[in-house]
Amino acid sequence: MYAIVDIAGKQFKVTQDQFIYAPLMEGEEGASVEFNKVLLTDNDGKVKVGAPTIKGAKVSGKILGHVKGDKVVVFKKKRRKGYKVKNGHRQDYTKVLIEKIA
Repeated sequence: MYAIVDIAGKQFKVTQDQFIYAPLMEGEEGASVEFNKVLLTDNDGKVKVGAPTIKGAKVSGKILGHVKGDKVVVFKKKRRKGYKVKNGHRQDYTKVLIEKIA
């Protein structure tokens, strides 16, 4: 069984006992979270599609921690002008364990 869930404007395909890295959420480590915006569920070939969401469907999970993603290097240069700028960025994510799809 899997579901497609909208978390903070991004869509994730989730199954039970799966880890996902969602955009940074409020909450302590070990806190439980519920996602109510379930767009699609598939239960052994029986597909339910929401318009836009499925009423009564929930995906519950547990926050495992707050982590940072890989570093992205931003380099700007204008040729023949002596202008060079190098910056880095690491996006914040929340690691979530999907516990139940109902």
